[in-house]
Amino acid sequence: MPRPDLPPALAAKLKTLPTAPGCYLMRNDRQQVIYVGKAVNLRSRVRSYFQDQKQHTAKTRRLVADITDLEWVVTDTELEALILENELIKRYRPQYNIRLKDDKQYPYIKVHWQEDFPKISVVRRMLPDGARYYGPFTSGYAVRQTLEALRRVFPYLDCKRQITGQDARPCLYFHIKRCAGPCIGAVNREEYREIIDGLCRFLEGKTEEALSELNGRMILAAERLQFERAAMYRDQIRAAERIVERQKVVSGKQEDEDVIAFAQDKGNACMQVFFIRRGRLIGRESFMLEGVEEDENGELLASFLKQFYAEAAYLPPQVLLPGDLAEHAIIEQWLRSKRGAKVTLRIPKRGDKKALVNMAAENARSALTAMQAEWEADAHRHTEAVANLQAALDLPNPPARIECFDISTLQGTNTVGSMVVFVRGAPRKSDYRRFKVRSVTQTGQPDDYASMREVLRRRYRRAVEEQESGPGKRLDPTWKILPDLLIVDGGKGQLNIAVEVLKELDLFEVVPVVGLAKQEELLFLPGRTDPVRLARNSPEMYLVQRIRDEAHRFAVTYQRNLRGKAMTQSRLEEVPGVGMKRRQALLKHFGSIDAIRNAEIDEIAAVPGMTRQVAKRVKEML
Repeated sequence: MPRPDLPPALAAKLKTLPTAPGCYLMRNDRQQVIYVGKAVNLRSRVRSYFQDQKQHTAKTRRLVADITDLEWVVTDTELEALILENELIKRYRPQYNIRLKDDKQYPYIKVHWQEDFPKISVVRRMLPDGARYYGPFTSGYAVRQTLEALRRVFPYLDCKRQITGQDARPCLYFHIKRCAGPCIGAVNREEYREIIDGLCRFLEGKTEEALSELNGRMILAAERLQFERAAMYRDQIRAAERIVERQKVVSGKQEDEDVIAFAQDKGNACMQVFFIRRGRLIGRESFMLEGVEEDENGELLASFLKQFYAEAAYLPPQVLLPGDLAEHAIIEQWLRSKRGAKVTLRIPKRGDKKALVNMAAENARSALTAMQAEWEADAHRHTEAVANLQAALDLPNPPARIECFDISTLQGTNTVGSMVVFVRGAPRKSDYRRFKVRSVTQTGQPDDYASMREVLRRRYRRAVEEQESGPGKRLDPTWKILPDLLIVDGGKGQLNIAVEVLKELDLFEVVPVVGLAKQEELLFLPGRTDPVRLARNSPEMYLVQRIRDEAHRFAVTYQRNLRGKAMTQSRLEEVPGVGMKRRQALLKHFGSIDAIRNAEIDEIAAVPGMTRQVAKRVKEML
């Protein structure tokens, strides 16, 4: 049975769907993208959501109930649709798609191979720059631990020196044998690149080759009576062997493959990936996913494969899976196009490879259980902090939603305000807001009180006044949500400003407010002489400090961005009616801002593209 309350505009769009392959984006009443999908036949696939809903899962029925608008992008092939779908999911992070839990960029090890003396660094994005990348990894700490261990074997550069071999002194890392010292000519270009090539082979799982190379260098150094160098190679070999000992041999065959399995519970899933290179298990990573239903195993695997291998630096010729997946053939085709060679998605039924998949699944269950225990502990701490804060401040309700405001300025310029929101003790970054203060624009003494008054008025007026609607304006229901506690960063002065604004908008009896003094972490309440001092090292103290620090970070970051932009921005950009072409024409004609400032209005108006009215504005602004 089709959905009965289908909006007329959406019903009309469903009739015009093409039969070509492509991607579709579904939006809710706030015009947020809530689901992205792909199809060989857009008309058939999209219409199926709105027909015979008894056959749909509970998740799909919820999705269909939320859809108010639809758009699509036609592609030439299903493979192009798959690639586009992955990009759109990464961009919009729709709530009904299965997606990696963290929206961060995962770390990679980058070997700057395109340089004469390659450095090693940890980055969050791969670029087509000729470097070698290894990853992704889920933990930046684990990456750095790995590099620290490898540096004992393959001493590498990570400094910013220009390498000429003529430096008078090396850095400390050379003296502790963590850098080969190309800066002072201790090794030449070819010798240093051999060291880094060995590190690359080690990261690729070619440990026997790397050890054999080191052993050869040790023997050659001993034959040349270079005993100190031979001893250095000996120590590097021992360090390398200790690393290799931790790598489990899982196959007698010298083959590369990834083993993927998962565990899921309560809408979350943990994917475990084993990296097997040359028959050795050289590493494993856990990835958390969200938006998962119990009956979506095939879609879960497909979603993870697309998101993981879109960012992976290396793709093995074989991937072992615990079960069949949706879109098996097209994903295999896509992986083949990425690798440039055959890639097989295999589901082992018995033997050693089945045992590997089972071991990965067991690790996934263990990782998910540990992560859930950590989440529950965090939730308990947050609940305890909120309850204690309610008792300490004598609040009528638990402060489940807390808003905190801070002001940042530099000598009265580029003054900004920040609003951060914590819900049940955790930050809700989607509700963060920032304000460019309008009332304090001239250089001079900063006025934090005036700035705080403006920011609070702008925020809470939107809570009590109707928002303007119209073309190009999107209603934001977040403004209508009032907090259970308002914190202003500052002492009694800022608190008095907040009280003044709340009374002005008839919200003083509705929104509890406190001022947080910076130095001694004292909380000032309206009508009380003595501040509230929270117990040191208590959950509520940590919560308040975390909220205050987050508001400060958010404000300072915005203020720095504006300051940096202003430093590089021409004064002409501030003149209404002067766009890029007019700026270029003025600067080309006069040569500098000072020359424009000293010119007469008629001279400015005579520049091609200018008018007398705009010339007057330029003269006034400059």
